[in-house]
Amino acid sequence: MKTYLMADPVRFPQMTTAQLRRDFLIEALYAPGALQLNYVDLDRAVVGMAAPVTVPITLPTDPDLRAKYFTERRELGALNIGGSGVIRVGDKAYPVDNLDMLYIGRGNPEVSFESKNPASPAIFYLLSYPAHAGHPIALVRKNQANPTELGSAETCNHRTVGKYIYVGGPTSCQLVMGVTHLHPGSNWNTMPPHTHMRRSEIYLYFNLAPEARVMHLMGPAEETRHLVMKDREAVVSPGWSIHTGVGTRAYSFCWGMGGENQDYADMDPVPVTTLR
Repeated sequence: MKTYLMADPVRFPQMTTAQLRRDFLIEALYAPGALQLNYVDLDRAVVGMAAPVTVPITLPTDPDLRAKYFTERRELGALNIGGSGVIRVGDKAYPVDNLDMLYIGRGNPEVSFESKNPASPAIFYLLSYPAHAGHPIALVRKNQANPTELGSAETCNHRTVGKYIYVGGPTSCQLVMGVTHLHPGSNWNTMPPHTHMRRSEIYLYFNLAPEARVMHLMGPAEETRHLVMKDREAVVSPGWSIHTGVGTRAYSFCWGMGGENQDYADMDPVPVTTLR
């Protein structure tokens, strides 16, 4: 399990492109038939991807977690961005289709992932944060994700935002997750950009064509930088960093947060006119 140590806003302006990518960009998540996990010291998040093909993949307990099993002190959200699959928690199987999400609370020792059809395998994006209590497992279907349309074609940010794990939905300790889909012809996400010091945020960009890219903007409003990202890559946004991005074509992204609160509306908007 690779560990990411976050840079601070003082060091940020002096960082090279290579250093920014090393510290904030989580690459190589997708590996067919394998599971990849990464530890982020910011809010102690674990970001990963399980891509079973012909055989199930069991969620391991990495020695760095110092735990008897992965969810001993953690909660987990698993979003399927591939073909139909199954997540087994203990002796119960949960069918998880494309764009369905399963919330797994603290205290579930046995978790595994599998695909229903190796010709169209499931791909599970995983996001985990520490949990102080156990909450029930919850399966949220794509059509249950409380969709809301935002933006417009005129401003190139017409998008549908789906909330999966949030206040008012499945109960969690601190994990908040959802998915945003850009409509054809729209390219900008998260407009206006914002910060929220009460929690960090992690984006996974997906549904991008192999040749397409997203230019993800980050950093303090007065000192922004960008990362060029491709399909199935994730980026970490500390509380002091704005986050927004523009793609070479429409795309989707999973946003996930952990920290002090779970209030989706708790954000500090940053007017575009103030960005530098």
